[in-house]
Amino acid sequence: MTYDEIIRELEANRNPDNLAGMARFGITPEHAYGWRMPDLRQLAKRARPRDKQAQHDLAAQLWANNNRETRILASLIDEPKLVTPGQMDAWTAEFDYWEICDQCCANLFQKTPYAYDKAYEWSALEPEYVKRAGFVMMARI
Repeated sequence: MTYDEIIRELEANRNPDNLAGMARFGITPEHAYGWRMPDLRQLAKRARPRDKQAQHDLAAQLWANNNRETRILASLIDEPKLVTPGQMDAWTAEFDYWEICDQCCANLFQKTPYAYDKAYEWSALEPEYVKRAGFVMMARI
C-alpha cells in the first residue's frame, strides 16, 4: 500500500466512539482517527512493503504525519536494522503521551541494535516520555 492509500483507509474507518474510550485511559493525542490496536496491526501487515528500504521510507512518511495511528503504524512498519540512533532520539523527543512511547519501544526500538544503549541513556534524562522510554526499553529487553 502507498502512503496515500493508508491515509484514505484510516480516514474512511474513523471511529469517534473509540476516541472517547481511549481518553479514559489517558490516551489523548491531538490528532487521531480512533482505530483500535488489533485493527492497526492488521493494517500494518497489509501495508508493509516487501523491500526493507521501502518499509523504512514509508515509516518516515507515516511518522511525519503526526497522528496517533500513523505514528503507531510507523513503529510497526519500519525496519529495525535501518533505524539509526538519531532517528530513535528524534522520535523519542516527540513522544507526548504514554501510548506512543510504549508502542514505539515495543514494536520497533527494542528490536534495533541500539536498544541497550538507548535504554540506559534515556533512563537518565528528564523529559517525562524520554525517561519513560528508557524504562520501557529496560522492561522489554
